Amino acid sequence: MPTVKLTLSADGALVNEAKELARARHTSVSAMFARFVVAARPERDEAALPLGPLTERAVGLVRLPDDRPDHELLTEALAEKYQVQP
Repeated sequence: MPTVKLTLSADGALVNEAKELARARHTSVSAMFARFVVAARPERDEAALPLGPLTERAVGLVRLPDDRPDHELLTEALAEKYQVQP
């Protein structure tokens, strides 16, 4: 989809903070704004959220089992990493 230029007005400190956040997240203020609008939709569709560049590169690297909930897999992985009993 072609992009369209949008001009917003905000306090200078807020603009600087947005730029710092974007830089720290290796993205742009425009991309952050777009993700915010998509996430704020009432019918928020998780599949419609754009993936960041790191996530896109990582997709498909790991295949998790479908028969166990994510929280169980995470608990197990953290217990193994920190050598504790869940």
